[in-house]
Amino acid sequence: MQFSSLGLSEPLLRSLASQKFEQPFPIQQEAIPAILAGKDIFGVAQTGSGKTAAFVLPILELLQKAGPAKSRYIKVLVLVPTRELAAQVADVFKEFSNGLSRRINTLAVYGGVSINPQMMALASAEIVVATPGRLLDLVSSNAVHLSAVEMLVLDEADKILNLGFQEEIDKIFALLPPRRQNVLFSATIGDDVRNIKETLLRDPLLIEVGEENQQHELISQVAYLVAPERKGPLLRYLIKQHNMQQVLVFTSSIRTADNLVGKLSKNGIQASSLHSQKSQGARTEVLQKFKTGKLRVLIATDLASRGIDIEKLPYVINFELPRSPKDYVHRIGRTGRASAKGEAITIITAEDQHHFGVIQKKMGKKVSIVETDDLDLKGY
Repeated sequence: MQFSSLGLSEPLLRSLASQKFEQPFPIQQEAIPAILAGKDIFGVAQTGSGKTAAFVLPILELLQKAGPAKSRYIKVLVLVPTRELAAQVADVFKEFSNGLSRRINTLAVYGGVSINPQMMALASAEIVVATPGRLLDLVSSNAVHLSAVEMLVLDEADKILNLGFQEEIDKIFALLPPRRQNVLFSATIGDDVRNIKETLLRDPLLIEVGEENQQHELISQVAYLVAPERKGPLLRYLIKQHNMQQVLVFTSSIRTADNLVGKLSKNGIQASSLHSQKSQGARTEVLQKFKTGKLRVLIATDLASRGIDIEKLPYVINFELPRSPKDYVHRIGRTGRASAKGEAITIITAEDQHHFGVIQKKMGKKVSIVETDDLDLKGY
């Protein structure tokens, strides 16, 4: 199937071609025509399945055929869990907006930065990609009004709810007009997501792309069993021995992330951390350096990782296990994306073995474990 058969106009098809999009992913094949037809969507899809373009393209198609929005009365609202994801989704809108028949302004709004520039920019925005807390701040300041929203998108709804935004979400829903189109995407289906699905969506089209299992087939997984005091040297050994030039390392705490940066830097390995205690400007800068290959190692906590979307990231390393098997799946899913192969490495100690067994059982995949007692880590 080709994009030309999905109901998209020539300007968007040219934009797709210029960005080397050749064939639509399964979720795009189903979602784009349905959104263009005005259907509500409930999509179960992992990050990396192509879901962002699945709603961005039809939204732009619909808006370019309509008149401009009244100042501060936005037409499309996209809610996301993190600052990084807000910026990332807004960038996709902007990339595909080039060449349209009329200018459609998209704005990402999130906390951690000054609110005043966002308040000013909202005067001309038709599409807003927002984290819930900052959006409510802007609403309370009369910088934006939600009464004219024609389409609501909840992206990564499970993560939004897991982060404790239920109260904010309820307040936002109460401000929206009752007649609108709704699109809901979630990687998992828990009770909270089911409740939102029942109250938010009208006769939705269910799209399950099965991308998670397909993606896992592209990811080579291996675990290394090591004594706790040898974890740092093993990490440095793996990076140097495999000559890894772009590797994402996960830790469970901010302290560990910052400590690893210091140790790697002292050993001649360029590294930076990404976590919630860094300013938004610092987070944006380090993420851009990593995406463009100017930073060798990025060390991230789970929350910060939601905005990391790199099409051909070769390596992910779990320096510490996450508490949840779902978080493990999300972590390793940063690699093996867009049909590109990737490698996921996990460093475990004897204390981690039971929990890692639980993760493997939930994932439905056995991971080989390599003993490292005989490995000479001197000098690392």
